[in-house]
Amino acid sequence: MNKYAEIDSSEFPIIKVVFTGEAATAENFPIYLEEVKQNYASEQPIAIIFDATKAVFPGITYQKMQAQWLKDNEQLMKNFCKGTAYVIPNLIIRNVLSAIFTFQKQPVPYLVCSTNTEAVAWVKKQLETPHA
Repeated sequence: MNKYAEIDSSEFPIIKVVFTGEAATAENFPIYLEEVKQNYASEQPIAIIFDATKAVFPGITYQKMQAQWLKDNEQLMKNFCKGTAYVIPNLIIRNVLSAIFTFQKQPVPYLVCSTNTEAVAWVKKQLETPHA
């Protein structure tokens, strides 16, 4: 099974989620969601960069799964996530993100941008900001 995303926590509290370009499947998508959730286990403030440069269009089933994950983990995110930045150079993928957020609103501050440099600068600023 090919991974849907690689998750790098080597620069904790900044977590980088890099989509591999593999299609979402019934096997790899739940693993991706669980791996993202594991970054909250420390119960410390984090900020997440989602690099969707190589992301492929996820089907509606997986958009709904992501929306349900956001709903199920809303309080966890509010407690510990200082912000999420989405690196999305592709307009179609930006529209998919908007669709996901129509199912379930993003519970923490977020930025949609086109470069990793912009994303890193923004999440660093978010980590320095007192939690609301």
